[in-house]
Amino acid sequence: MDFLPLPSLPSAPRQISSVNPHSRHFHSFRHPLFIKHPSSITHIHFNPAKPHRYAITSSTRVLIYAPRTGKVVKTISRFKDTARSGEFRKDGKLLVAGDDEGQIQVFDVNSRAVLRTMKGHNQPVRVTHFSPHLPQIISASDDTTVKLWDLSTQTCLNTFDSHTDYVRSAIFHPTNPSLMLSGSYDSTIRLHDCRLPEESSNVITMRHGGSPVEDVLMFPSGGIGVSVGGPILRLWDLSMASNNKCIRALSNHQKTITCLSFDGEKKRVLTGSLDTMVKVYDTEDWKVVHTMRYPAPVLSLAVSPDDTHIAAGLTDGTLSVRRRDPKASEITEDTTSRNLSIVGGSYEYFADMEQIFGKGYLKAKKSELPPAKGDVDEYRVETRRKRKLKEFDRYLKGFKYQAALDAGTKKTVKPTTTFALIQELIHRDALRVALSGRDDVSLEPILSFLLRYVTDPRFGEMASEVVGVIIDLYTPILGQSPILDEMLLRLQTRIERELNFQKELMKLKGGLDMTLSQAAMSRVIDTA
Repeated sequence: MDFLPLPSLPSAPRQISSVNPHSRHFHSFRHPLFIKHPSSITHIHFNPAKPHRYAITSSTRVLIYAPRTGKVVKTISRFKDTARSGEFRKDGKLLVAGDDEGQIQVFDVNSRAVLRTMKGHNQPVRVTHFSPHLPQIISASDDTTVKLWDLSTQTCLNTFDSHTDYVRSAIFHPTNPSLMLSGSYDSTIRLHDCRLPEESSNVITMRHGGSPVEDVLMFPSGGIGVSVGGPILRLWDLSMASNNKCIRALSNHQKTITCLSFDGEKKRVLTGSLDTMVKVYDTEDWKVVHTMRYPAPVLSLAVSPDDTHIAAGLTDGTLSVRRRDPKASEITEDTTSRNLSIVGGSYEYFADMEQIFGKGYLKAKKSELPPAKGDVDEYRVETRRKRKLKEFDRYLKGFKYQAALDAGTKKTVKPTTTFALIQELIHRDALRVALSGRDDVSLEPILSFLLRYVTDPRFGEMASEVVGVIIDLYTPILGQSPILDEMLLRLQTRIERELNFQKELMKLKGGLDMTLSQAAMSRVIDTA
């Protein structure tokens, strides 16, 4: 059996400085975007093809997100039970996932149609991967087996049954299409060769110190393997001459490590753990160069191929996405030429042109834009100008409720629009947020507005509700601000005057009712 030579490891650890090029960009990630889901997120995978959308597996669905907007663009829900391990093929056109019924399904990403269904496991399928070499799929199950499937015929080519407990990780060898690495809760990592008879296909067995193996990785050369189990990360020499040697054992987490991921350049390894931490290791000396803390235990982890996004799935159903903008120096000539070949007029074309030429590219004159033509069977979609948002709409969109209310109570804004804004704040349970924490100067315009419309029959009920909230919030400071006291006194006077007017109207209504009823009685008597 041929194995690639083992990559050399440094004999002594090098000093990690604050300008380490392998760790610098991890400090440039923005604050994470948190997206809540009803169930734990058990798996995340980025599409290897641009624009690197990512699939998250949670409950009975696989959701595909757009990295730029953070919005769901596809939902695959053709599962009868809990879905597992949704992964893209290397061209991004197909997606494979297992489920707790023991099935493996292959979907067309665009249409979400089921293209293949493979049955052979009698327990939940925890792991599915496309082969990077051949039209094949690997699956690992709680039935202690690892299976190799032919994608074209949906048949099982090999079954590896050397494990004695749940198999929670399995991957293809990065350079040899005949080899597969798997990790199990029986505390072993096993290398399988599909060219050998099934009873002798387990060619290397490594023991992870008694802890269940949660995840495994292999370096691009295939000579080094990584496994995690318990709080320990171990490195393995996968060459036949090494005699299953553990090169290093690292313990930087306090609880079980649940997931592993390379960064885009395969120069760092990230580990996620139940201790709510994600740690970044430099693969040259295996020192922790960066640590990220999350609000809940981490179950799944992935880094985009272009190193601009880190996505983590947490046990409480939260999806955390950290994003950074790529630097101009990171856009290579190869990327530039490939991006220029994207069909002109597409979203990816303009997004990537902005990366290459700067954010002012789209604002350039038409004459300055490079020529871009689509295929002969394409048609141009009419461009429509995006309606410009009002000032209060922009603040509302950014959840700046106080600023939105200030902008909405200006005299240039129609009262119907202002009260629609107040209604929206009430629906969002944000009216108290918008009114609290103000001084008398910032409260005066709002009270002046309410004073004008509190007796208007169209808005009186809502204006009274706002006044009630203001009284609840600012009762403790009454008597301390002459402006606030005067405005509330004017409101009281206006409301009392309106109530007196309403009483007079009720008296008038009673008199009219009596007059009309007497007239009706007179007509009845006359007709009799």
